[in-house]
Amino acid sequence: MLRRIWSLVIKEFLHLRNDWWLPAFMLLGGATELLLVGWATSRPITNLPIMVLDHDRSAASRQLVVAIQNTGAFRQPEYVSDMATIEDALDRGAINAAVVVPPDFDEQMASLTGKPTLFVILNGAESTPAIAAKRAIEGLVQDMGQRISLRRLGLGSAKFSGFDPSLRVWFNEALSESLYTTPAELGLMLEFTVLLFAALAFSRERELGTLEQLLVMPFSSMEIIIGKSIPVIIVGFTDFLLMLTMVHFAFGVPVRGSLPLLLVLAFGYLMVELSKGLVVSVLSHTQHQAFLLVMLVGMTDFMFTGYAAPVEGMPQALQWVANAIPAHHWLTILRGILLKGAGLDVLWPNVLALMGLGLVIGTFSLRFVRRALD
Repeated sequence: MLRRIWSLVIKEFLHLRNDWWLPAFMLLGGATELLLVGWATSRPITNLPIMVLDHDRSAASRQLVVAIQNTGAFRQPEYVSDMATIEDALDRGAINAAVVVPPDFDEQMASLTGKPTLFVILNGAESTPAIAAKRAIEGLVQDMGQRISLRRLGLGSAKFSGFDPSLRVWFNEALSESLYTTPAELGLMLEFTVLLFAALAFSRERELGTLEQLLVMPFSSMEIIIGKSIPVIIVGFTDFLLMLTMVHFAFGVPVRGSLPLLLVLAFGYLMVELSKGLVVSVLSHTQHQAFLLVMLVGMTDFMFTGYAAPVEGMPQALQWVANAIPAHHWLTILRGILLKGAGLDVLWPNVLALMGLGLVIGTFSLRFVRRALD
């Protein structure tokens, strides 16, 4: 039996040597996409385009514009002369925010009883930049409001020098976006890589017309499944090691927990996705169909992993669905080991859920694929 399985493995690697683009795509494609997506999403939002309509044209309004630029969220503000220009820029998506300074802004800032007003317009069609712009302007306005209040009370900032709030951030001290996005991208790239590679196992044979030849050979269905799975496991695990090394050295993602534990659990998760991919493979008649089914399954998993939207904020019924998605538990395990240094004493609910889902999916997949081959 071992000799027959080994011959099947050799056959698969010969196919991969002839179709060298497939393993190259699996190894380098996922790593390259992770690198590009990581660089694109791990950086803070800066350099947002903004327009300023200054009706006051005073020293106070000029200080306000300088303060807006100093937040780091916006590029050099562009002065305009009328509201129509702002409306046209918003319609075209040329700006993310606009600030309108009223004519009496300087007078109200200097007054002891005035209420300075600032009109801010955000481009809500692009919600993520709009939220970043809103937070930057809110922080600026809050700081200005505190300084105005202290001046009107006749107090200086030195009066509050003894107030020093203590803020401690656990696990991600710099609040770096890359420490959140890149582990999630790593987990998702591993899923797509294994799913796609496994989905092509039988669909490629069927499309090339060699599946019937394979089935009439003296191999049992179990031997064929194992022989097809071993190359997927080797390439998938190699890809995981490559991507893990990349996120560690390129993006500074730490490995605070047990690396052997992470590798063992990654292997288990790889087996779960392999089982799903084999089912897709026997359902597909062509490689194109397999690719489309992988995209459907992968994007469905993506929506319930908690990366795009927090699972805790979903309706209860969708939270139950999320708990039935292996990728949801895998991302929790991956972040827990990498960022928190957590072990089995903390992650055991997710590990147990992943094992249970793997047992159910693996059993169904094995029976379904063997029946299809027989």
